Amino acid sequence: MANPYDLLGIKKTATADEIKKAYRKLARTLHPDVNPDKSAADKFKAVTAAYDLLSDPDKRRRFDAGEIDGEGNPTPFGGGFNGAGGFGGGNGFQGARYAGHQINPEDLAAMFGGGFGSSGGFGGFDFSDLFGMGQAGAGKRRASASEEPIDNDITYTLSIPFDLSVTGGETTVSLDNGKRLKVKIPAGVTDESVLRLKGQGKSGFGRTGDALIKIIVQKSTLYTREGNHILVTVPISLKEAILGAKITVPTPFGAVRMNIPPYSGSGKVLRLKGKGIKDKGDLLVTLTVTLPDKPDTALTDFMKSWEEPYQNLRQF
Repeated sequence: MANPYDLLGIKKTATADEIKKAYRKLARTLHPDVNPDKSAADKFKAVTAAYDLLSDPDKRRRFDAGEIDGEGNPTPFGGGFNGAGGFGGGNGFQGARYAGHQINPEDLAAMFGGGFGSSGGFGGFDFSDLFGMGQAGAGKRRASASEEPIDNDITYTLSIPFDLSVTGGETTVSLDNGKRLKVKIPAGVTDESVLRLKGQGKSGFGRTGDALIKIIVQKSTLYTREGNHILVTVPISLKEAILGAKITVPTPFGAVRMNIPPYSGSGKVLRLKGKGIKDKGDLLVTLTVTLPDKPDTALTDFMKSWEEPYQNLRQF
């Protein structure tokens, strides 16, 4: 795999924000949903893997130190011996660290077909003498090092419409391995929530990772959210405000009919039960009385002849 810095077109000194900005710029042109070209899909996988590595501070540190390669796999003897590039201290040979895992001399013997007896011999060569283990060290058989789980989780960002965040439902996400998975969006999900898809991450040492889906809720031109309630402003005419009316009101679940009581002024709030966050909240409709865009002669004449009884509205 190419150097992840080169794939993202950034310097090794790039900040976290610069890394994110570079990835988003590439993803906008390479994502399979916008660019069906096979070569673009391959490049998208590569830059996503590069971003996954460099956006993780620990992975980035390990890559810069040469402990892992551009795919996140351990490099041969990247950790040196005993994690410090040499041999152990007073206890002699403490075991090589291969790819981040402890390997003791007995394990080395098993790899190469030899065996440790009481004398510490190995195929005619005495490792205990070489590394200063002696009889005490050879006699204490340690269990072979187990594979330590490596972080195989992968992260994605999924942008969803505001309405879907309210009602809940299903959508799809394209993974960098070409798979398209259905994602169940829970009703009421909030911006930057993270959903976990079990077993959809990377395979490798330890467990298979998960796909972590970060939800970005798109802004709505109609609605705002307040806890479990959804707020919407609906214009009504002067006639509807005075005489009352039955009007159509938009909701995330579809349009509904609502009664406007007579003499409903601007700022009056009406409640539609159950039309907010599914099973939890309501839709709060704020009315705003709207006058005609152009002068209406009949309305003007009427207002001039109307004996208005409300003379003291503004009591400041």
